[in-house]
Amino acid sequence: MKRYDRLAEIRRLDPERDFLTIYRLSATYEFPWDYTRALELALYRTYAVPSIGRLLAETAELTDRSQRRYDDTSLLLDAVVEHGFDSESGRTAIRRINRMHHSYDISDDDMRYVLCTFVVMPARWLDAYGWRPLSDHERRATAAYYRVLGRHMGIKRIPETFSEFETFLDSYESAHFGWDPGARRVSDATITLMTSRYPRFLAPLLRTGVLALLDDPLRRAFRYSRPSPVARALTRSTLRLRARALRLFPPRSHPHYARQNPEIKSYPGYPDGYHLAELGTFPTPGLRGCPAHRS
Repeated sequence: MKRYDRLAEIRRLDPERDFLTIYRLSATYEFPWDYTRALELALYRTYAVPSIGRLLAETAELTDRSQRRYDDTSLLLDAVVEHGFDSESGRTAIRRINRMHHSYDISDDDMRYVLCTFVVMPARWLDAYGWRPLSDHERRATAAYYRVLGRHMGIKRIPETFSEFETFLDSYESAHFGWDPGARRVSDATITLMTSRYPRFLAPLLRTGVLALLDDPLRRAFRYSRPSPVARALTRSTLRLRARALRLFPPRSHPHYARQNPEIKSYPGYPDGYHLAELGTFPTPGLRGCPAHRS
């Protein structure tokens, strides 16, 4: 198989009917590392909405148990990608996600916004740093995949097209991004987690690199200083150099799922290292994991 043969395979599929196959090919064969980074930043981005960041700070899950929460979120979301919506594993993962969310005081608008980040941010990351951008087929399939996921999560008024997802995300951020001290604590904890995967002496450099990837509205919401032009240029050039080099490599022959990521550290192995029904939080309103019950 040559480098662009899988893209040709994707273009032979119907993005409305075969959306799961297309999304799986993109996320686990074409861009597994990029999707991991982009979805990390997508979730991180949501903290800049004070109603989201404040709630996450109150639960203390992302500040006190950052690694476990990162792992559980990755494994639950990726179980649906790997096994499908109609599989036992997919249904278990969605049920676990819903039971957690339904214990929180989360507005439907915030839920819809989070869903939009999953659709839009990987495409924007790949436009900037991927070895190729997402095709129109892949964008349409991504929108279809998350429409279905959103319906399973009970989210209302889900955008229909990729463009509508993008429009909602941009308008919501423009209206709602803002400062919150709790959200800043969650942001700091997340950046610390991201840099902890590497030797400690690299942490200051890596922290600067993470901040260099943030756009100005996101950075301002957390009140971080703007990295120097040199730091921003070096960080982004390194990622683009990686993309150019990757084009020269043969395509991946086997899928790569989140459970295989070295960043997943809370569980010793798969499948005996964890059970989907036991992942995530089990909130008790007012006591742990959940400050308020969703109405």
